[in-house]
Amino acid sequence: MTFEGTGFGEEHDVVCEVVFNSAMCGYTELLTDPSYAGQGVVMTYPLIGNYGVCYDDTESVRPWLSAFIVHRLSDVASNFRSDVYLDTFLKDNHIPGMEGIDTRALTRTLRESGTMRGMICYGDSPDREAMKRKILAYRQEPPVPQVSCREPAVYGDGPVRVSLVDYGCKNSIIRSLVSRGCAVKRFPHDAALEDLLSFSPDGVMLTNGPGDPKDCKKEIAELRRVYAHGIPTFAICLGHQLMALAQGCNTYKLKYGHRGINHPVKELQKNRVYITSQNHGYVVDEKTINPSVADISFISMNDGSIEGLSYKNGKIFSVQFHPEASPGPHDTGFLFDRFLSLMGGDRL
Repeated sequence: MTFEGTGFGEEHDVVCEVVFNSAMCGYTELLTDPSYAGQGVVMTYPLIGNYGVCYDDTESVRPWLSAFIVHRLSDVASNFRSDVYLDTFLKDNHIPGMEGIDTRALTRTLRESGTMRGMICYGDSPDREAMKRKILAYRQEPPVPQVSCREPAVYGDGPVRVSLVDYGCKNSIIRSLVSRGCAVKRFPHDAALEDLLSFSPDGVMLTNGPGDPKDCKKEIAELRRVYAHGIPTFAICLGHQLMALAQGCNTYKLKYGHRGINHPVKELQKNRVYITSQNHGYVVDEKTINPSVADISFISMNDGSIEGLSYKNGKIFSVQFHPEASPGPHDTGFLFDRFLSLMGGDRL
């Protein structure tokens, strides 16, 4: 299937995995979320860019997605906080964009046929056969080592100490911890248990990140050691999947993933529904959860998939969604307070 449109951002050919996001706002946070590494993101909301880009809202040092696809790019940024136009931001960071296509038709194709590879190609008469060959030959290298930090760094100086493993961490996770009185030391994705313990932490934070969790074999092996050590641990998104794999569960790829800021999840113990921000293509397989190891704590109200686990050792819990809510609702921010309580701290 071919869609013709107009380029913006930095115009260069790119092959990527094409996914869609249903959010009406929050494109700055989306663009800079490392979990989108290697993906071309289609926005279902028709007008994007109307409030520009504010650098204070970015979730990492730069955009990580491969391409940005919208129905209409706004040529006006009406927001007093705007630092730069969206088009300029993508040009500055060498990200290609495409506008003027029927994003509803493209989204329906992805929903009906599932996530697939695609290519943005610039020019009046591209060679379609050559494009098909490039798409079929495309393979993404495991992205976690690309997006993780290279060296440890410390944020905040509170009395509660957290060792954070960066699989593609969003800045808002660190801000959520620091604002609650935590001192956070950020470690690269391949940090050993001994590295994490060197900070004398009260707890461990496992962050979001991109790609297939089963590619992270070394990280999974290290999380078995973290689990055996018994230190309080809170895991989000990819971290949630990796901890589940470390405890013998399986994961599988969803047909088209969950990406947006209006996904309802139910907390089973309280029988309460929350609206959440989500960005994932893989989930934990319910049939492989050992009831002697973990209980299901949250489920998706859309498709019933696993959205959270609570481990029987009483020290570890994890969620598939994003409680830091950037972008998205703040319904589940209380989970950071729950983590603080588990570490013996008090909410400030």
